[in-house]
Amino acid sequence: MIAPKIMVVEDEEPLGVLLCYNMEAEGYQVEVVTRGDEAEMRLRETVPDLLVLDWMVPAVSGIELCRRLRLRAETERLPIIMLTARGEETDRVRGLTTGADDYLVKPFSMPEFVARVRALLRRAKPEVLSSVLKVDDLVLDRETHRVHRGEAELKLGPTEFRLLEFLMQHPGRVFSRGQLLDNVWGETLYIDERTVDVHVGRLRKAVNLDGLPDVIRTIRGAGYAIREI
Repeated sequence: MIAPKIMVVEDEEPLGVLLCYNMEAEGYQVEVVTRGDEAEMRLRETVPDLLVLDWMVPAVSGIELCRRLRLRAETERLPIIMLTARGEETDRVRGLTTGADDYLVKPFSMPEFVARVRALLRRAKPEVLSSVLKVDDLVLDRETHRVHRGEAELKLGPTEFRLLEFLMQHPGRVFSRGQLLDNVWGETLYIDERTVDVHVGRLRKAVNLDGLPDVIRTIRGAGYAIREI
């Protein structure tokens, strides 16, 4: 499956970097643009699967760019999430009536943002998201929350399911404990990195059925990965 392409139009560099990091961790291809006029030019060259658009960017505002995009045939159905510090109801209504599909008020949590991106992609462009992840004989169904290894159905807790889902999106890639905390637990407070080891241990016990190879790699001093058998 080709990774969904997402453009982020955000002039706050730290936020742009954070959004890019979290979406790339989900397996998306991400391009970050800091000006509205530059984004408009890029969108005439190529149309992504989803646009993350800040209301207040230089040159052409996000709200004006959204309006222009809805007037073009190539972008009239482009899924758009609007980001803004404006939390008043009238501003939310204006953003949505101008053409945004969803609206997030700063500050917002990264897990919520990622969930909204996934939900909007699934609703607007279901072909770019697969509900089933497969790594060799391991199959995870996001819709039914079922996991199989071969013919056997595995019993996982909710945290182990999220951990496995994240690792299966990036087979072979090694993630540190800190990266796993950020991407699986989000910004939950007071979670120690040793918690990751506990849940990886539970996951390993659940997926490694008798006689089958261990699918979880532990890289000493680096972190964990799911191996392709």
